[in-house]
Amino acid sequence: MNDRGDKEVTIDRRTWLRGGLAAGAALAASTLAGKASAGPQTLPGAEDLIASPPAGFTPLKLPGRVVKVTRGTSFPALMQPNLLWPKPEVARQMLERAMTDLTGAPNMIDSMKRFIHPDDVVAIKVNGIAGSNMSVAWELILPVVEAVIGVGVAPSRITVYEQFPNFLSSTRVGLQGNALPSGVLARYHSNQLSRMRDVEVVRGVPTRYARFLTDATALINLALIKDHSICGYTGLLKNITHGSIVNPSAHHGNHANPQIALLFGHPIVQSRVRLHITDGFKLNYDGGPLDKKPQCRIPHGAVYVTTDAVAMDTVGWQVVEQARRDHGIKSLTEAGRAPAYLQTAADLRVGTYDLNAIRLQSTSL
Repeated sequence: MNDRGDKEVTIDRRTWLRGGLAAGAALAASTLAGKASAGPQTLPGAEDLIASPPAGFTPLKLPGRVVKVTRGTSFPALMQPNLLWPKPEVARQMLERAMTDLTGAPNMIDSMKRFIHPDDVVAIKVNGIAGSNMSVAWELILPVVEAVIGVGVAPSRITVYEQFPNFLSSTRVGLQGNALPSGVLARYHSNQLSRMRDVEVVRGVPTRYARFLTDATALINLALIKDHSICGYTGLLKNITHGSIVNPSAHHGNHANPQIALLFGHPIVQSRVRLHITDGFKLNYDGGPLDKKPQCRIPHGAVYVTTDAVAMDTVGWQVVEQARRDHGIKSLTEAGRAPAYLQTAADLRVGTYDLNAIRLQSTSL
């Protein structure tokens, strides 16, 4: 155990990284935790849970491409009077422009059709761990859900999920009249609900992915731009990894490297993830992942979309570093917690880490 109470992880990088994601399926199979003794034989193992898109459908993938949309220069003009949540019409407009810029399609629904098929079962992972002052905004969640329905997915085949009930309620789903379209489910797994046998994605630390992820054929990821006291930066990758397994605290040792990269790079995730959306209306540059230092929660006024979570998290990390410089505090590297898992994820070939290879397109409405 270390001084945070996390289980230490023995890491042999040469073993884990050789071959990259091209050998990801073989890596997953070789690290399964004793198929014959991993649990009830009625439960599927990781090798049985690789998803496939509906027949004849190929989801759009744009490695290294990130689209950023802002609107004007006045943050208050974007936000509701409390300056915590975007105006619904502003969030919807910025999201649609980001989606159309990314895909080249003429509108939000046609853009979503590049990622989601009517026969998909769709999981939407949101992030509400920091409370309603620093959570993914309902005003972004709703248009995403509506676009998925607009593609032709039955509402009963869509689930918005989080880890715990208070995390989900922090996104204001179901609160203050914020009702999801009829039939769409809002669920939490409490680090318990799973329909699979154990898998050792990280050597010596068995885990299971939450049922809302494994029940789906397609995954949409909505996250934030935040500092993290352990791994340095928390955005898209960690929202999926530590928000979708039964024992996230067991995967924090060594600044969560290579744990985040391995959990995200596992074929269970990679075969499902389709689209990543970053709520950048606000960011947290220190004291994260919770909202423990409200003075470090500052306006950013942006929405980002991508199919390359590593590229976006690399961009987000640089945004946090700039905010830290602007406020006169040490960089994450100087503080000893640079998000090294991003380089590891790139080594596994699940995304783009090289800033020279990331194509960031910025539009101001």
